[in-house]
Amino acid sequence: MHRPLYTPEHLLFAQSVRDFIAREVTPHNAQWEKNQMVSRESWLRFGEAGYLCLQVDEKYGGLGIKDFRYNAIITEELARTGAAGPAVGYPLHTDIVTPYLEHYGSEALKQKYLPKMVTGEYIGAIAMTEPGAGSDLQNIRTTAIDKGGYYLVNGSKTFITNGYLSDVVVVAVKTDPTQGAKGISMLVIDSTMKGFTKGKPFEKIGLHAQDTCELFFENVEVPKENLLGNEGEGFKYMMTELSQERLVVALAAIAAAEGVLEKTTRYTKERHAFGKPIAEFQNTRFKLAEVATEVTIGRVFADHCVALHCEKKLDQATASMAKYWLTDLQSKVADECLQLHGGYGYIWEYDVARAWADARVQRIYAGTNEIMKELIARKILK
Repeated sequence: MHRPLYTPEHLLFAQSVRDFIAREVTPHNAQWEKNQMVSRESWLRFGEAGYLCLQVDEKYGGLGIKDFRYNAIITEELARTGAAGPAVGYPLHTDIVTPYLEHYGSEALKQKYLPKMVTGEYIGAIAMTEPGAGSDLQNIRTTAIDKGGYYLVNGSKTFITNGYLSDVVVVAVKTDPTQGAKGISMLVIDSTMKGFTKGKPFEKIGLHAQDTCELFFENVEVPKENLLGNEGEGFKYMMTELSQERLVVALAAIAAAEGVLEKTTRYTKERHAFGKPIAEFQNTRFKLAEVATEVTIGRVFADHCVALHCEKKLDQATASMAKYWLTDLQSKVADECLQLHGGYGYIWEYDVARAWADARVQRIYAGTNEIMKELIARKILK
């Protein structure tokens, strides 16, 4: 498919990322799934290759590449392989956690954390969701009480991607529990702080190589300088940064759909039934035609959103459209492709089974698709 958004330089970069993933990700993914997490060595290799936090300024060890298309390429190439654990964890670290430090962190915070996030020595996570507050971020209960020289943090977070391996966590807290959204602030908490503990990784339906867990904060003393931006403006920061987060989820969704469609198309040519390849049956051909058409439409929209984002014109409603529609599409494509595999589609060693299981959570995290529709409706009905 012709993609005018990307230059020959971007395509060369994509090939280098593809080669790196074939070498450093694909051979290890099955073991990572058994371990319920990607190895720390892999994080370091990604850092050495320059594929983590590539937008970070050179003075903090990054490449200073401000063209988001390069970030999009890394997300898509990871997702297209079907290695969903790394495809979630690495982009979250680069495109979702790191921007909070870049945009709202003090110079001291940037100097302390960004260089090691670039190298992969520090793994980043973001902690918003709580047991009693999922998409309803205004009602989080984790508190950060001002004690003069530090904040005393108490509470818990759940479903935290990169949680178990995390070294640096951007945490949404209530600095003023009486003020609703206006009482939310963002703190940087690191794994060396006393009272910060982690639950063991959840056993999930999919994303088996992703270390998702609970985080617990019991009288954690967080230095005042670890406040991101201004006290009470955390909700505003989250609303600003969530557009990129939702775009990243959408890009992973369309790339994963393309990847499973490509593998399924190959499978239908190789698999025989009733004396001929199943690709020769009309039902197979029509299903592939339908899915390929929708994936092509999705790709055009995804690239459109990337173009808008590069121009700083991607609004929250459009990002929500991309997240909702493309993750719904990902699930639909995975399901149709699994059906075309017949019984083999339900066997875990087949990529399509993983694709089907991994797709389901995409409609839940980064704001459920029902919340996405609410955000879109607000824009329409203004």
